[in-house]
Amino acid sequence: MLQPGTGRKAFSGKKQGMVWQRVGFTNRYTQAAIRKVLISSWLLCAGSMPTLAQLSGYTVFYGVTTQKPTQVSLRKWAFQGRSMYLLVNPQTMNTSVAALPDNAVRRATQTSLQQQFGRTAYVKALAVEKARDSNLQDAGIERADTTERGFSLTIDLCPSTKPLTRSVFENLIAAFGDEEKPIPVTITVSGLWMNSHQDDLAYLKSLSARGDLDITWVNHSYHHRFDPKRPLPVNFLLEPNTDIAGEVLLNEQTMLQNGLVPSVFFRFPGLVSDKLVFDRILDFGLLPIGSDAWLAKGQQPKQGSLVLIHANGNEPVGINDFIQLIRQKSASIRNKQWLLYELPASVVKSEGN
Repeated sequence: MLQPGTGRKAFSGKKQGMVWQRVGFTNRYTQAAIRKVLISSWLLCAGSMPTLAQLSGYTVFYGVTTQKPTQVSLRKWAFQGRSMYLLVNPQTMNTSVAALPDNAVRRATQTSLQQQFGRTAYVKALAVEKARDSNLQDAGIERADTTERGFSLTIDLCPSTKPLTRSVFENLIAAFGDEEKPIPVTITVSGLWMNSHQDDLAYLKSLSARGDLDITWVNHSYHHRFDPKRPLPVNFLLEPNTDIAGEVLLNEQTMLQNGLVPSVFFRFPGLVSDKLVFDRILDFGLLPIGSDAWLAKGQQPKQGSLVLIHANGNEPVGINDFIQLIRQKSASIRNKQWLLYELPASVVKSEGN
């Protein structure tokens, strides 16, 4: 895995009408500010990309940045003559995109990264996930910090011909906007959904841009194949001849081309996996997430739960249950006794960091 290394001198330059920014990691910047600048520069550039074209040389690339704060590189690709990196801060689990010179990132192996960052939340979470790889359903993180007075909301966007259920976001903002703004929410997105719902995706990005939502974007596979006639052991990503690498990496590229920064998490379609596929996802440096509170199935959230609903128009029961839930909890929300939590921070806290 790679980490971003930059010089201490901040600069900006123009290439083909796009503004690139690179920031020295000095004390005058908070980590949050650095992350925002790096993401912003990529979003500017991503807007000029041809839709659906794969990024040049996009590959798994593990490494470590050579300057502070130390980060781990997960992916590398080329864009307009520059080397681009998808990075994760192993302490906070936040991801970012940065244009860095090749000497700013030292190539590493997964084994060496585990040794160097063994005490960080990210590497500890990977080790814990390894022990969760045997379940057919819900393998992965189902619940994070159990001391929280609330939960992490995860919203799946599987392929669908129906429009986004915008009412869930409107109700979410109405319920939590006065107490938590931006409101932390995790959205797991599939490639086919993004391709066919550009207006809905723009709507979600606008909610983030205006400060209503703080979205953690999660890879939900590109095709999200599903055959209602197949049993679970040969369905979803377990369907024979499924290209796992393609499902993961093509969806990441689609996310990036749409101005989304992929997080370090992954959600299996249907929450279905086996040990082989689960371990393949870990090999990509990703942390699978499940859910112990799929509302449409009647599962009720607990402290620290990863609550699951679908806003792709195919699960009105789960949406109605969620809207009813936040209405019932309105007094607790106002008193900050029942809140939503950012997924990366919640997992970090659960790992004792």
